[in-house]
Amino acid sequence: MRRVSLIHIFVVALVQGITEFLPISSQAHLILVPRVTGWCDQGLLMDIAVHVGTLGAVTAYLWRECLGMTQGAFDLARGRSTANGRLLLFVVLATLPVLAAGYAVKELIGMELRSLAVIAWATIVFGIVLWAADHWGVKLRRLEHMNWSSALVIGCFQAVALIPGTSRSGITMTAARLLGFERIDAARFSMLMAIPVIVAAGTLAGIDLFKAGNTQLTHAVLLATALAFVAAFVAIVAMMGWLRRATFTPFVIYRLILGAGLLIAMYGFGVSDSALTAACPS
Repeated sequence: MRRVSLIHIFVVALVQGITEFLPISSQAHLILVPRVTGWCDQGLLMDIAVHVGTLGAVTAYLWRECLGMTQGAFDLARGRSTANGRLLLFVVLATLPVLAAGYAVKELIGMELRSLAVIAWATIVFGIVLWAADHWGVKLRRLEHMNWSSALVIGCFQAVALIPGTSRSGITMTAARLLGFERIDAARFSMLMAIPVIVAAGTLAGIDLFKAGNTQLTHAVLLATALAFVAAFVAIVAMMGWLRRATFTPFVIYRLILGAGLLIAMYGFGVSDSALTAACPS
């Protein structure tokens, strides 16, 4: 496994944990960390570790929903139609578009779409879209009002999050708000949708690591997992507490500031992708 310092582990775990479920794009932040700091990329095993931590956090926070969907799976196996079973199927349906899109554009995501320009403009544009959906969207529906068409629409929006800077949580919350879901319920369904996406991405990455013979469970990996878990759980609690009484506007403002800062760095100071990319040893 590539050696990384303690401060590197700390920063990556906190960035991943805090940004994974907030509508500000964890993918963009993880791309920016090595470019801004000059550090080498932390490597695939560390990426998996921090994602496992965030997966544990969202599962712990939504334990009632996760337990219910597990029961729903047994209900479906017995041929019974229940609310828990339908919620499970809605989450599965909403996951299919991003899996198909991810497979189709895998190479493009790895190269062209990871540029600073794409991240900056996606951060700004989809931040404005989130604000518009939240500002003009009605608040009529709760999670129990989810149906097949709504789940599919939100799932199709999720596929757009393959563009770095879009934010998977942000675009799915945007779609849910456009469909009339309450902010808190839009966030809950978005986080439920994250579970199979993280599992699928982690599984594929794990297969690559296994083939490469790089699956050593070190103290650094365990530390990254634990830090990401704590950071993600705290971020989820804070976000859900905020959305119970307020809007998505602070997240939109942050996105506009981040996107504008990147554009100023690029066009005002001539900062390029190559200038922010560390020369990392293999």
